Amino acid sequence: MSAYFLPSDILLPDFSAVNGTLWATVACDQFTGKPEYWNALDAQVGEAPSTLRLILPEAFLNETEARVPVAQQNMEKYLREVLVRHPNRMIYLERVQSDGRLRRGLVGMIDLEHYDYTRGSKTLVRATEETVPERIPPRLAVRRDAVLELPHVMLLIDDPEKTVIEPLAARADTLELAYNFPLTKGSGSVKGRFVDSVGIGRIENALARLIAPDRIRARYGENVPPLLFAVGDGNHSLAVAKASYEEIKAAHGDSALYHPSRYALVEVMNLHDDALEFEPIYRVMMGVDSDDVLSELEKYSFSLHGNAAPQQTRFITAKRRGTMHFGSPSAQLTVGTLQAFIDEYIKAHPGAEVDYIHGTKTVEELARAEDAIGFIFSGMGKDDLFRTVIFDGALPRKTFSMGHAEDKRFYIECRRIK
Repeated sequence: MSAYFLPSDILLPDFSAVNGTLWATVACDQFTGKPEYWNALDAQVGEAPSTLRLILPEAFLNETEARVPVAQQNMEKYLREVLVRHPNRMIYLERVQSDGRLRRGLVGMIDLEHYDYTRGSKTLVRATEETVPERIPPRLAVRRDAVLELPHVMLLIDDPEKTVIEPLAARADTLELAYNFPLTKGSGSVKGRFVDSVGIGRIENALARLIAPDRIRARYGENVPPLLFAVGDGNHSLAVAKASYEEIKAAHGDSALYHPSRYALVEVMNLHDDALEFEPIYRVMMGVDSDDVLSELEKYSFSLHGNAAPQQTRFITAKRRGTMHFGSPSAQLTVGTLQAFIDEYIKAHPGAEVDYIHGTKTVEELARAEDAIGFIFSGMGKDDLFRTVIFDGALPRKTFSMGHAEDKRFYIECRRIK
């Protein structure tokens, strides 16, 4: 078995005795501005076994010191009383989204030796957005003394021919059922099946073909280091797993290579899954003189002498609107070209800020303010993701969103890391 993507000892409750809907919890970094969502979920779960009791919702990061020990104690309790070990398993997952469309995935583990989240890395697993170092310590506090990990990390593969995951759909009914239940209201449902040995072997071979030298040359060009997995969601959670593993390596040396923390449980999805959509995240600058911003942006556009294709962005202010063109950008994406300008402008203008906005209507509303300017641009196409990560490194922060909060990954599976 290659080390690209591996079966794992997966821990699940006995769903004939445990309510799956109450067990499953949406990713901890969702609804961060709505603590009422998490309080309502807490009341709904009550005393029932739930992954809610094993995580720290980021809405309550200010309560880390009090909440983390409780979550870690619950992990020990659930290991004794709730969880059942399923050795050497992968799970084929079918998720019905809030819009009714079916999304497919695979749950297994990756080797963190093949992952590097720093910009410009050449590893098989890479981040798609810049990692913010300040976001790592609170999550690392959770993982450092935890005996379990629960994945909300979603990795993407560039498989337009649909050779890795989709073949399992044709024979899903022959695979042993792991779970099948509705998720919390508005989030659809989920069904998981254990992949048999035949399926695991086929997955291994199909993944190897994705990074075969001739395919990489044909798809991306000559002398390109292969990229197998791009992090679609949960970039900072995977970065924390890596940071934890590096701590263990520093303390234990080569023996850490055999430690379970070397691996991380993840869900793999095909970038070309029909149910997966990328939504652009726009920019609104506030606390600025919009005329000055446009003047400086025009100067910036003339200073660019890159080799990427021409780009453009619409701008909206209280007084006017129009289009700014970038004839010779260096970044592969308009959002990258624009973000580089915004970052430098904010550094030079105290009081200037930027907000990241979903939806053109909200941009229009915010840009009506006298001290604001909004930017609307074409979103990144699926085919651009791997190429941009390969040639530009990690994408600018807040480049795209993979669906709505209700459709993010839910915690279901667990794995021992100690």
